[in-house]
Amino acid sequence: MTPATHPIQPKGHQGQQQPRRRRPASLGALLLALLAAALLSSPWSAPAFALDTSTGVGLQDRALFQDRVDYTLTNQDGKDFSGQQLANTSFAGVMARDADFSGADLRGAILTQSAFLRSDFSGADLSDALMDRADFSGTDLSGALLRGVIAAGSSFNGALIDDADFSDALLDRSDQRALCRRAQGTNPTTGVSTRLSLDCP
Repeated sequence: MTPATHPIQPKGHQGQQQPRRRRPASLGALLLALLAAALLSSPWSAPAFALDTSTGVGLQDRALFQDRVDYTLTNQDGKDFSGQQLANTSFAGVMARDADFSGADLRGAILTQSAFLRSDFSGADLSDALMDRADFSGTDLSGALLRGVIAAGSSFNGALIDDADFSDALLDRSDQRALCRRAQGTNPTTGVSTRLSLDCP
């Protein structure tokens, strides 16, 4: 009888096959994996990025995510908002001439492209408000907090700004010079000089 033949065993442990070597991942796939991991671990997210946009592009998205009443594109002439909690509320595109916002909390509010002629914002807190391209002609801003507001392209002709605090406000250079010509007093809440807050010479 012909003796049974056995397959030749590979070197190493008897009866075990050597594991196949994996091919290294391509450089492109590796870079894509690293990029995906970086994006997933980033603190930024798409909604947060939209909410942080300070130009006209992100304003509608920001209004959708807030819980306050939305007065966008309404007529609020002569209305009384004095002392009200209006933080983050949208007044974008509003007509609010001769309205009363004295002492109101308007922190982070959106006042873009609105008309507030002769309105009263005395003692109001407008910190971090978006108030670009708005008309504040003849408005009373005495004692108001306007810290960190974005007011590029807005008009402050004849506005009363005694004791107002404009610290870190974004203003057109021409508006800043005009406001400095009549700036006086010290804000009663922050103790900051109005002239100092406007970086007047």
